[in-house]
Amino acid sequence: MKLILSILANALALWVAAILVDGISFGGEGTQLALTVVLVAVVFGVLNAIVKPVLKLLSLPLVIVSLGLFLFVINAIMLSLTSWLSGALGLDFHVESFLWDAVLGALIISAVGVVTDLVLPDGKERR
Repeated sequence: MKLILSILANALALWVAAILVDGISFGGEGTQLALTVVLVAVVFGVLNAIVKPVLKLLSLPLVIVSLGLFLFVINAIMLSLTSWLSGALGLDFHVESFLWDAVLGALIISAVGVVTDLVLPDGKERR
């Protein structure tokens, strides 16, 4: 159940980013669009689970020097990588430019992620 909620949270974050940023887009309509959003969220989640920790480790000095701001660049790299891999898998998801669209999209996805983490149950009791 936690995996499904995580995929749906990623799908919501990606969809909100696509609505708010002109350079991020999904193709299709209706159920095809919904399926594309969910499949891209799966790709995004897998990349975040496998590639992102390696990038964080390799860029640790930059993260420390920038007081954590370089993490936004890593998130933008992950979004661009998701766009590239989704295209290779035949999914219609595009991020136009790295410097503006990917960075802004990463900020929006991070903000939506914080909100969904607060709303969704994580199996821990809060006091």
